[in-house]
Amino acid sequence: MFRFLVALPLVAALLGEARAQDTVDIGVIKNSDVTVVQKLLFPKKDRTELGLHVGVMPFDAFLFTPNLQFSFDMHQNERLGISVLAGGGYGIKNGAYQRLDSPTYGVAVDAYRYLASLLAGVEYAPVYAKAMIGGARIVHYDVYGVARAGATLEQSVIPKGGFTVAPTLSLGIGSRVFVGERAAVRIELRDDMMGERRSLTSSTHFKQNIGITVGYTLLSPVKQRQR
Repeated sequence: MFRFLVALPLVAALLGEARAQDTVDIGVIKNSDVTVVQKLLFPKKDRTELGLHVGVMPFDAFLFTPNLQFSFDMHQNERLGISVLAGGGYGIKNGAYQRLDSPTYGVAVDAYRYLASLLAGVEYAPVYAKAMIGGARIVHYDVYGVARAGATLEQSVIPKGGFTVAPTLSLGIGSRVFVGERAAVRIELRDDMMGERRSLTSSTHFKQNIGITVGYTLLSPVKQRQR
């Protein structure tokens, strides 16, 4: 019995070594070799999206500009899509402009108000994720960047100051929160960069319209449910 107890650890070690020799060394696994499979509850591929958005341009020093935007998107796949945006609004003189334009100062700033725009470009959405709200509800959302180009119509706030149609480059970042298979709430922050030719001063000005919009969009039916 004593010899058996002494030999038992040696037998166990030999069996462990035999099992170790049976394993196959596959080397180091790269991050690129690991694929995470996630079911998309709300796919966008091969779907169109139509939306209505309300917005404001809060960073203008002299004007308060509420606006309305209409969007149309064609999603080529889950990340890439074509984006078209048409909008209109009106710039209202804020308190700072009214003080400068008052009899006390008598300064009429040659500010230009936003009237309308038409932009088209490409949307890229690298992030699709989900989050829990209040420990009870799970929401699905994406995060996207968008680059559009087009034209913007603006008007001088000075009477008879004229209009300008400015070539526009628009860059933005946004997110859509899915509230159903065919609906989403979209939030977008964008910067419209323009080169304006102003008739009142016969000069060209670089201007930025930075705006925030919140909207509701409807997506076309899913053509094929992903599994």
